[in-house]
Amino acid sequence: MSTAQLLSNILLCLSLIFQCSFAVSPFGKIVPRFPSALIHPEMAAMGPMRPGYFTQVLDHFGFRPEGYQTFQQRYLINSTFWGGPWRNAPILWFAQNTGFMFEMAPCFNALLVFIEHRFYGKSIPFGGNKEVASSNSSTLGYLSSTQALADYATQITDLKKNWTAEDSPVVVFGGSYGGILFIENAAMPAAWFRLKYPHIAIGALSSSSPVLNFDNISSPYSFNDIITRGFRSESKNCCKVIKRSWNSMDAGYLQGWLQTALVYTAMTDYPTPSNFLSPLPAYPVKRMCKAIDDPSKEDDDFAKLYATASIYYNYSGGVSCFDLMDNSDSRGLGRRGWKYNYNHNYTCTSDSIVIPSPTWIPIAFGGHDIRRTLRRFGSNIIFFNGLRDPWSGGGVLKSISKSIVAIVAKKVTFNRRKLSMMGAHHADLLYSTNEDPKWLQDVRKKEIKIISSWISRYYRDLAKSSSQFRFSNS
Repeated sequence: MSTAQLLSNILLCLSLIFQCSFAVSPFGKIVPRFPSALIHPEMAAMGPMRPGYFTQVLDHFGFRPEGYQTFQQRYLINSTFWGGPWRNAPILWFAQNTGFMFEMAPCFNALLVFIEHRFYGKSIPFGGNKEVASSNSSTLGYLSSTQALADYATQITDLKKNWTAEDSPVVVFGGSYGGILFIENAAMPAAWFRLKYPHIAIGALSSSSPVLNFDNISSPYSFNDIITRGFRSESKNCCKVIKRSWNSMDAGYLQGWLQTALVYTAMTDYPTPSNFLSPLPAYPVKRMCKAIDDPSKEDDDFAKLYATASIYYNYSGGVSCFDLMDNSDSRGLGRRGWKYNYNHNYTCTSDSIVIPSPTWIPIAFGGHDIRRTLRRFGSNIIFFNGLRDPWSGGGVLKSISKSIVAIVAKKVTFNRRKLSMMGAHHADLLYSTNEDPKWLQDVRKKEIKIISSWISRYYRDLAKSSSQFRFSNS
C-alpha cells in the first residue's frame, strides 16, 4: 500500500458561527454588536462545494410526539481529492474559514464535508420559518450543543454508509465554538464530539476553543486582560487613550460600535491581511495604535478613535458613512437563536426567554476536573491556541497526555528586547500564504504530522482486525 493510499481519509469539519457575546464585556460594559461580516458555507472557496440536505430529526433524545418532527439540515461536500473507500481515503469534517483543510485534503486523498449547525443559515426547523423557530423557549429548546453533536453523529454515519466508506476514518475540525462544537466560539464542538462520539471520529483538531471558560475554571477577566495586553504591547499611550475614552462617550450604541471594532480586531490580529470578520491589514492592532499615536491628531481623542474604528469598519475605503445603531443580522445567522444558545448553554447575560443552565456544560463535558477527565477518557485531540487571542485564557495551554496535545504559538523577540505574544483566533485554520511567519508554518506542520499518525494507526489497527477476522473464519 502506498503512502498516498494509506493517508487517504475523510476530513470532517463542524459548522460553526462566530461567537458574539461575552461573559465579561471587554473594554467596558457594552456588549459588542452582532457581527455582520460572518462566514457562511457558500463563501467557502477552493474547489467545488456541492450543497445537499439531510433529513434530520428535531429531538434525538426525547419521546414526545413533537420531537419526531424533521427538518432539512444543509451540508456542503467536496470530493475533488477523494480517493474513494477502496483507497483508504479519510473524511475531513470542517467548519468555515478553514482553508487549512482544503490545503490538507490532497495529501490525504480526503473527502471534505461541511455541516451547518441547526437553527442557523438554511438549517432551520419548524418548516424553515425563522420567526417560529426563534419565537420562544419551547422551540429554541431544541437549539443546544447536545442536539447539535447528535446531528453530526447521525449525519456522518449516514454519509459514510451512502459513500460506501464505513471503514474510512473521520477527523473533525473546529475553530472557537466550532472547536468545541459548531459555532465560532465554535472549536469546542470538535473536542466535545471526539469525547462524546469516539467511535465515529478518530481525532479532532480544536483550534482556539475556550473549553475552560465555564464554572469559573478560568478567570472571567482573562478575555479583557489579553485584549488590553495586546494593545499595550504596541503602545502604552494607545491603551491609555482607549481606556479614558469610555468616560467621554455617553451613548451606549457609540461605545458598542467602538468596542466591537476593538474586540474583533484583537481576535483577528493576524500576521497577514485577512477578511474573516472584516477586511483587515496585517497586524491590525498595530495599525490601530499607529492611528491613535498619530501626532497630527494632537489631543483630539475622538478623531483618534474614529480613525482607529475605521480600520475595522472601513479598511477597504468603501464606506462613506457609518450607521452606529445598525445591529442587524445581515447574514441571516439568527441573532436571537445565537443569543439563546450562548446564554442558555454557556454564559447567561440577559434575555427574557432564557432560563440559564450554567452547570450543564461542566456536568456534560467535565468541570474543574476536565483535565483529569480528558486524561482518563479522551485521546487524539489537538488544542491550538495563540496567546494573542482573547479566548486563549479559557483554552488548553498544556498537553494533557501523549495523545491530547496542546500547541501554543510561541513568543517572538523583536529588536532583541521586546517580547510579543503571537497567534490570533484560530490562525492555524486559515489559508496559508507566502507571508506566513515561521511559527505558523511550524504549527501547521506539527498538526499534519499528528493527524497523519492518527490515520496511519487507524489503518494498522483495521488491517490487524481484518486479518484476525479472516483467520478466525478460515
